[in-house]
Amino acid sequence: MSSTPSARRTRSRRLAANIGLLTVAATFAVPLAWVVLSALDPKADVGVKTPDGITLDNFDAVLTDEITFTPMLNSLLLCGGGTLLTVVSAALAAYPLSRYRSRLNRPFMLTILFATSLPITAIMVPVYALFVRVDLIDTMQGTIFFFAASQLPFAIWLMKNFMDGVPKELEEAAWTDGASPFQSLLRIVLPLMGPGVAVVTVFSFVMMWGNFFVPFMLLLSPDQMPAAVSINDFFGSKGAIIYGQLAAFSLIYSTPVILLYVLVARRLGGGFALGGAVKG
Repeated sequence: MSSTPSARRTRSRRLAANIGLLTVAATFAVPLAWVVLSALDPKADVGVKTPDGITLDNFDAVLTDEITFTPMLNSLLLCGGGTLLTVVSAALAAYPLSRYRSRLNRPFMLTILFATSLPITAIMVPVYALFVRVDLIDTMQGTIFFFAASQLPFAIWLMKNFMDGVPKELEEAAWTDGASPFQSLLRIVLPLMGPGVAVVTVFSFVMMWGNFFVPFMLLLSPDQMPAAVSINDFFGSKGAIIYGQLAAFSLIYSTPVILLYVLVARRLGGGFALGGAVKG
């Protein structure tokens, strides 16, 4: 029995969609394949190819204090401190926006939304001048403050939307028992919006981890540079590019972000589970 024109059109559309999805997947898979294969290839180049023998020499070459360990530690300090400051500040800022109604809420949220669209390069010149004046240039704490400030607008926006999903009746019951607003935020709201906090944490950390421009502008001492800046040294500043070592460093550089996502993956997929929280 021959298929109808409608069935043939459906199959054609499905085939076109599958081809499009496979093409998009290949654009992501090919660079990842190059990184993995080149890290193990003693004669790696710009092409994606099977390694000419498996070796760990590229990892041995980059696993030194100067190339990897010190920059990675600097990155963890900068991004970890900036993420912690961002999440705490976003929770404290989002709580009154979510729980208290005011005529200023909407203008404030629109201002936050506008701040998320500002390119970081547009404000770096005045920020650099300000940091020089207040003696925060070339300091880890100054860079952490700016990291947190740059991610805070979008973090507040996300945190407020997640916080809106927590029933206010749960807090009112806690207030009846004598809890303060801060206690209800800490003991009721934040535990119930765990997936939201996880999203803000991962998003903030990833955005800071891959940021090259901010630490490049605000940090001057080589021993304070994070891995996002030190990776630039592989691109010709020390002679010809050694692609195998560059790929090995890239794998090591990606590890903390992957581990963070794995650690919070259950919270991201767990949902809020508040369906019966206010029933009964």
